[in-house]
Amino acid sequence: MKHAIRFRTLAAAALLLAAAAAAPAQGVYSDEEIDESIEAGLAYLSSVQRPDGSFPGKYGETGAISALAGMAFLAKGYTPGGEKYGDAIDRCIDFVVSVYDPPSKYFGKRLEGSGMYVHSICTLFLSEISGMVDPERQAKFDEILPDAVRLLLDAQNVRKGERDAGGWRYRPLSNDSDMSCSGWCLMALRSASLNGGQVPKESIEKAVEYVRKQRNPGEGSFVYQGGGNGSARTLTGAGILYLELCGRHNDEMSLKAARYLMRVYKELPADGNRSYGMYYAAQGLFQLGGENWKVFSDWMYRTWIPRQKSDGSWSEEESPAYATSLLVLAFTVPYRQLPIYQRDETVDED
Repeated sequence: MKHAIRFRTLAAAALLLAAAAAAPAQGVYSDEEIDESIEAGLAYLSSVQRPDGSFPGKYGETGAISALAGMAFLAKGYTPGGEKYGDAIDRCIDFVVSVYDPPSKYFGKRLEGSGMYVHSICTLFLSEISGMVDPERQAKFDEILPDAVRLLLDAQNVRKGERDAGGWRYRPLSNDSDMSCSGWCLMALRSASLNGGQVPKESIEKAVEYVRKQRNPGEGSFVYQGGGNGSARTLTGAGILYLELCGRHNDEMSLKAARYLMRVYKELPADGNRSYGMYYAAQGLFQLGGENWKVFSDWMYRTWIPRQKSDGSWSEEESPAYATSLLVLAFTVPYRQLPIYQRDETVDED
């Protein structure tokens, strides 16, 4: 039986631009300078996007980079079909749809080794933008999304050991899990759930329990796989974000993780996965708000705006389009445009 998803109305698109406002002033950079940096990043993404909607560089032909770039445009308040960047967003959408494989119900066919990353990021993007597109594209979403969500649910339910239960790994039938891949899958399911999709409550709960098991209880960090200390700097923000998004606001695990992250965040620029780490640190600390977010965000803008290239990119790691998309998503956290990243509106109230 095919599951139906109740999508947002097109009126939601208008709210994106109406709600867009400058982020609070941060340190030595004015609101205008931060905004200029974000706009330069988006201009770069638009300039290097290929006519078919894909991007140059590593993973550029998988659909995942197009999905991340599409979300970066949305995060600044731009919409599909709009006057500025509307065509770029439409190309992102069309390329993501083009890599979907109907027989397998899978977005990841072009990169089998890490296909669940691709599948979950593409599913997240289409879920976030659903209801903002023209009827023809929406009809494609209506066909694709229920099955894409079902694949995520089925992959989560593959028999696994206690440490890995509730999570995801690189392939749909993997019998182990990792924190990095699981996070994207969890966000895709939460987005679909918020959008009226048929996502059982127990699936989100199982995913949250998996996240809680990937914690180093001594220092409070979240790690790549339970029992180790791998990628703690880059994934601790992810652990905070997942707990916050799933209703565990100010959970003691999140607060202890934030204390750890505030001790190590200045090391992120030297990390091999620095763009990813910055993205998650910004998202997680923004959810908690307060002094930690103020201190971190001040440092973030002061550190990363000077690293931006003259063409608007951040040429970190192996793919400038990937790095630029993630850093734009980090910079635009205070704009609160993407529904998946909305936070409790009482955070930081006086």
